[in-house]
Amino acid sequence: MNPLIFSSERVISSAFIDSSVRLGIAQAVLLIQDNLTECFGALGCDGIVYREQHNAFWVFTKTKVHFEKRPEWRATITAQTFPIDNAGMRTHVNTVLLGTDGSILVTANQEACVLSLENHRPLKLTALPYPNADFPPAVFSEPFERFPTDFAESDFAFEHIIRSQHIDMSRHMNNIAYIRLALNVFFDDFLQSHEISDLEVHYMGESKEGQTLRVFKKSNGTATFVQIKESNRTVFEMKAVFK
Repeated sequence: MNPLIFSSERVISSAFIDSSVRLGIAQAVLLIQDNLTECFGALGCDGIVYREQHNAFWVFTKTKVHFEKRPEWRATITAQTFPIDNAGMRTHVNTVLLGTDGSILVTANQEACVLSLENHRPLKLTALPYPNADFPPAVFSEPFERFPTDFAESDFAFEHIIRSQHIDMSRHMNNIAYIRLALNVFFDDFLQSHEISDLEVHYMGESKEGQTLRVFKKSNGTATFVQIKESNRTVFEMKAVFK
């Protein structure tokens, strides 16, 4: 196996399921994020190393996930994560979740860059300990999309105040908390009766405890677009496609 591939066996615990008693949508992204963190740790380029040794931190800007089949509670899966490029100022990282029979359950691609802790400006990956050659072939090669930006007040769904339990170690709203919030535009009955096929999210800005977020929703066929704003800033956007 290519040494850049981090592989781990995982059991879908109760913490990772939703009301369907399968791997939840937001929980799938959390699992993918966890495996990526462990992958970067194994490669010596995780957030701890960058903060302590390079005064820098990772920022994940986009995530795209394709669902073939969501594993059920207590299922054993294999999660494989690996970088697929080093574009100088950013990188893309793939993850594949496999069943015990080797079947592909979920594939994902994440885009990330590194910022300086001092001035929040982008840093070149070539100046940091990060792979720059011999990448494994991609398992997810679909490009990221541009989402509609013409949301009107008639598309307003609800508003939400950021509380302490939405905040992560960067003192901003956690990425998974955005996804959970965006998924609240759907009723549980809809999520029970419709199977997720594809999810794409863009993290576009920071938001902090006490701020009020306004959530907008519009649908186009099988796709639903969600935009989250703080004041006049768009801080998050999502596209969800259901079968």
